[in-house]
Amino acid sequence: MSFGGFPRRVRSIPVPSPIFGPLLEQIDDLAELKCTLRVIWLLHQKRGYPRFVTLRELLADRTLVRALAADGSHNPPSVERVLARAVERGTLVAGVTEQAGDEERLYVLNSESDRNALAGIVGGNLSAGPMPKAEPWGGDHERPNIFTLYEQNISILSPMIAEELREAEQLYPAAWIEEAFREAVGQNKRSWRYIARILERWEREGRSDGESGGYTKKAGYY
Repeated sequence: MSFGGFPRRVRSIPVPSPIFGPLLEQIDDLAELKCTLRVIWLLHQKRGYPRFVTLRELLADRTLVRALAADGSHNPPSVERVLARAVERGTLVAGVTEQAGDEERLYVLNSESDRNALAGIVGGNLSAGPMPKAEPWGGDHERPNIFTLYEQNISILSPMIAEELREAEQLYPAAWIEEAFREAVGQNKRSWRYIARILERWEREGRSDGESGGYTKKAGYY
């Protein structure tokens, strides 16, 4: 499948420049590079301080799991194994914290400020806040696409609306789109304008359920 091009409203994120310099020369494992870039992207979607991603989030991340399996290997590397390579290289730093008797492994970029924040969390001197709730993602399952959701919950598609839906499908995760439709229906606000505002708010401010804010792009970014 070929890439269809970047959508009109595509967002960009900052990436530490060593990724495109010395680290690009050093990293000889495609899976490690994919994982590193994905972690950077996920961290950038976080709001507030400190910023970290948990192992559970990464195990539940459809894009990462699928990316690691994309080479067609019968035994693709596990998320944990690839993360261990990135930690060994020094791109990421990991630490373990405990909440209510439940251990969670956290990952941050190997920068001074992030290392200090992680040390504060692990040492109990800095609150990590509520941990994101996520279940490991085990494979593809059928999820109604944005056009089906619109026709089932709002109205018949028009060409103008179809174009807006197509753009939104490129910008937001499938899970966000499905949840936004559900919220709109629950509020009896059955209009695409209302749903689009929900998605824009989540992108800007983050989800209110503890999920990281700002996750955008196509189905699978969650």
